[in-house]
Amino acid sequence: MEYDYFEAFSRNLGFLSLEEQTRLRNARVAIAGLGGTGGAQVHALSRMGIGRFHLADPDTFELVNFNRQSGAIVPNIGRLKTEVARETILAINPEADILTFDSGVGVGNIDAFLEGVDVVVDSMDFYCFEERFLLYGKARAKGLWVLTAPPLGFGFTLLMFDPKGMKFEDYFGFHSGMTERQRIIALIAGVAPKPFMLKYLDRSRPDFAGRRLPSVGAAPFMIAGVMATEVTRILTGKGKTLAVPTIYQFDALLRRFRKKTYYWGMKGPLQRLKRAFLNRMLPL
Repeated sequence: MEYDYFEAFSRNLGFLSLEEQTRLRNARVAIAGLGGTGGAQVHALSRMGIGRFHLADPDTFELVNFNRQSGAIVPNIGRLKTEVARETILAINPEADILTFDSGVGVGNIDAFLEGVDVVVDSMDFYCFEERFLLYGKARAKGLWVLTAPPLGFGFTLLMFDPKGMKFEDYFGFHSGMTERQRIIALIAGVAPKPFMLKYLDRSRPDFAGRRLPSVGAAPFMIAGVMATEVTRILTGKGKTLAVPTIYQFDALLRRFRKKTYYWGMKGPLQRLKRAFLNRMLPL
């Protein structure tokens, strides 16, 4: 069968115009991290018809990934996540233009990772602090939106950083000289200002010292659909994108949705109290 892009994505038309679909075909999206959320986002963005990708992840698939990562199947154990993601995209759109960064995101390749990119998606592991500081700083300097949606139990928080809006560091309250514990607490406070998942989390299970946190497979696929929608919104101009300090939280198990604006980020008085509480309560 001869592949035809516009026939493959013709069912998008009606919700997207032909001009908008063409924009997606010509758009380049950079995804940093191809695990649970990143792998699902690769699939969802490919189904939207995004035609160009930069993909970064240094890891290979393991058995422990099977509960949540779309590329985690028996034949892929030991394979690079970038390699599997590339195959996924090309199986959907053989015309796609893909660059892979098998060492992840770092000082040596950040400029190449962001070269010619239209939107950036941060799906890196929780503990990738230095990589995030680098990614968000460089993306802002290049005028690029960065979107991230960390999974939280059966839900997630959506944070979208406008290159002309509040900085990543300012929202979370990061500053030089922080210990890793302080960074962890700041990140948790920022991604879960309303910790819905604590209503059903077994608090004996998270192993912060071993960097092993609980996860469920439902969240990455919810996130992928939302992320594909927001990336499409930015690329096509379909409605206003509301950026940080406005954030969105959703928990499917509790059927709770929340939209909240934190004008001072996590540096407001109430948020400082929450961080102090986390510092006392979390066994980091």
